Amino acid sequence: MRAQVFHGPGDLRLENLPVPDPEPGGVVMRVEAALTCGTDVKTLRRGHPVMIPRVPTVFGHELAGVVTAVGRGAPGVKEGDRVVAANSAPCGRCRLCAAGRPNLCEDLLFVNGAYGQYMALPPRLVARNVVPIGPGLATSTAAFAEPLACALLGVERGRVEAGMTVAIWGHGPLACLLAMAARQRGAAQVSIVGKTGWRLGRVRELELGTSVDALTVPDIREHVRDLTGGRGPDVAVDATGRPEVWEQAIEGVGRGGTVILFGGCAPGTSVQVDTRRAHYEELTLVGTFHHTPGMIRRAVELLESKAIDPAGLLTHQMGLGQVKEALALMERGETMKVLVDPWQ
Repeated sequence: MRAQVFHGPGDLRLENLPVPDPEPGGVVMRVEAALTCGTDVKTLRRGHPVMIPRVPTVFGHELAGVVTAVGRGAPGVKEGDRVVAANSAPCGRCRLCAAGRPNLCEDLLFVNGAYGQYMALPPRLVARNVVPIGPGLATSTAAFAEPLACALLGVERGRVEAGMTVAIWGHGPLACLLAMAARQRGAAQVSIVGKTGWRLGRVRELELGTSVDALTVPDIREHVRDLTGGRGPDVAVDATGRPEVWEQAIEGVGRGGTVILFGGCAPGTSVQVDTRRAHYEELTLVGTFHHTPGMIRRAVELLESKAIDPAGLLTHQMGLGQVKEALALMERGETMKVLVDPWQ
């Protein structure tokens, strides 16, 4: 089989590898659709000690496909099943799993391999985080389950409810998924803050909410407050992973509001918080990380019912040999999501 293999920062190679065999309790899936992700861009640039603890490894983590081989004792799956495979599986035994926070599992198992024609799924993943999909759901849409699950967890952590106003700082694909998730929960108003360029234009075309160009207003925080009658949004979300934007989201949220700190910043960075506002206005600052098995299943349900339709985020399609080019497009902000066809 052909696969894009990550050997270290900046070193991604298209290689021929043996088709894997399933281990007991595991399965092998034929990858039908894979998606690019901003995390892949950052990992290719600087590595990732958590998601990729060992190299070399087949790259990529957003995918859907068909089970082609089943190991002895694998539960609930058979050859020919169409499935979504999440990119991690919690242990189910540690204190955080027991507390209902499996995304923070003390032994969270990460799995990569979307940019390959076949992928071996280990037993724990098969048992906890492989989800069947129906015949009516295209694999190109089903592959959104992983990033959508992250967005769903974010809006749940932020307690977004019907009638609320939400402002999202960022205009990339996850910002768009956060907007879709907030609207699905009944948010009355969603604003998306970005900067002049191709992506913000695409956001406007998708009509996900009110699009704000931060480069054209003198004070973005005041402008966002003005959009909510001067009160400020009930929920502010950072989807950029930039400390200075975290601070803008915190400063822009309304009295008694919640800030969802969704975008992961570089290690060692910090932000300043106005202690008067945090205390006297009872601001809630909520970190959110990754997804849970429950959110993966919820994402599949929403995709199958078309309650959330992310198809408009697929702006390019490329073959397996073009993954570097696809990730470069992501880095330059010239695409939302690239659909990678491993068989093209």
